[in-house]
Amino acid sequence: MADAGILLLAFLLGSIPFSNLVARLVKGVDLRDTPYGTVGGTSIYRVAGFWPLALAGILDMAKGALGPLLAGDHGTLAALAGGAAVIGHNWSPFLGGKGGRGVAPALGALAVTAWPGMIVLLGSMVLGKAVHETGLGGFVGKVALTPVIALTHGACGAVAGGAVAVPMLTKRVLANSRPPTPGIEPYVRRLLFDRDPDTPTP
Repeated sequence: MADAGILLLAFLLGSIPFSNLVARLVKGVDLRDTPYGTVGGTSIYRVAGFWPLALAGILDMAKGALGPLLAGDHGTLAALAGGAAVIGHNWSPFLGGKGGRGVAPALGALAVTAWPGMIVLLGSMVLGKAVHETGLGGFVGKVALTPVIALTHGACGAVAGGAVAVPMLTKRVLANSRPPTPGIEPYVRRLLFDRDPDTPTP
């Protein structure tokens, strides 16, 4: 398969909104209509509980891994395919350009391309939960992702980290809607804490 075809397929696979499909199947709820504003793990957990979250999470990780697996030994292509899956998840054409934050497909992609990245992301989530600041913990993990993988996997690792970190950080800033107040402060708050002032804390 041509490189462009692998990237396109990775994007389309990433675009499949498993969290929303599971939420609709289990609870009849469209996650885009919930107060949480994302089509991902936090929303489906609050709407449907742990087991639907687990199912959606496994499916989202699998779709993130498929593109890099198709790329085989082509390290840079595999890294970019992981990024394409995260982009598709975050801005799904099946959801009118809305989506999740990309963590689950990023974990799946990193499982194939650079496994230490999984530890960085998961560790930051655990740390954030422990200090009751999951948003800030996630920010630290995403920022640390590229330099850490560059140390363990060299230039190809840096590409793998950047390919998933950039769309995840961008989605935090842009979210699925404009911030409730004007100015730069809401965007900084989104980047650091992944929420608006009137949004429930994850």
